[in-house]
Amino acid sequence: MSSIDATRDPAGDTAGFHDGDSGSTVARRVAAFSYFFPAHNEEANIEGLVEEALETLPALADRFEIIAVDDGSTDATSAIADRLEATHPGLVRAVHHATNLGYGAALRSGFAAARYPVVGFTDGDRQFHVVDLGRLLAVLEPPDGERGPDAVVGYRIERADAPIRLLYARLYRLALRIFFGLGVRDVDCACKVFRRGSLDGVRLESGGAFLSAELLIKFRVRGGRLAEVGVPHYPRTAGQATGAKPSVVLRAVRDFWMLRLRLWANRGAALRRGQPVVD
Repeated sequence: MSSIDATRDPAGDTAGFHDGDSGSTVARRVAAFSYFFPAHNEEANIEGLVEEALETLPALADRFEIIAVDDGSTDATSAIADRLEATHPGLVRAVHHATNLGYGAALRSGFAAARYPVVGFTDGDRQFHVVDLGRLLAVLEPPDGERGPDAVVGYRIERADAPIRLLYARLYRLALRIFFGLGVRDVDCACKVFRRGSLDGVRLESGGAFLSAELLIKFRVRGGRLAEVGVPHYPRTAGQATGAKPSVVLRAVRDFWMLRLRLWANRGAALRRGQPVVD
């Protein structure tokens, strides 16, 4: 079992938890946990991911639910999600978008569908393992009984991406720090857990890849306490990635600057724009 040392971010606003190795961390079981994942054309991954979650989550939560968010898939993803819901009633639910609305819209739907006090997600491409959510839950709910943070976000220990995507990620991180003061080391890491109540009042506009950053920016502005934990990252073995498509990148750039300009013009009005993360 790895040791986790808490250190303060140089900016003084983010508690970072650095894993000593790639082993798992034993989490204290939470009472109830909502786990969801967005999926667009992930027919080769969705069934295996749900089975993995069904095997893993009983060790992490007394009660849990698994929510598959089908973002307008054109393959068999939708049908598989419905079949899994019928096979595991009360444990698995399927949420469908009639058309492909984008990654951010799928995350918003997942948060909105979650019913339990602790909610977390990974992506549907299986580049994160469900068991590693335990690393995050161990920090969210410390075993010593102290109050943990309001959210714990992962950062990829060794990112399994092409060099060009690693370069884009570094530039994006620098831009978020400069223009928003967001010191999170891996904002787009799709391994995050939140206390559902800490999301009350947070409203989001982006339907694309910028939503992860928008969520953390507005979460922090509203006083949310955030910690970071290293998690393993695995290569995609099935399906096709879409995050580097020019249309996805351009949409994220547009959303980045729209939020920045609106915060400069009228901070309060900017924070009130968009749809609530939770009802």
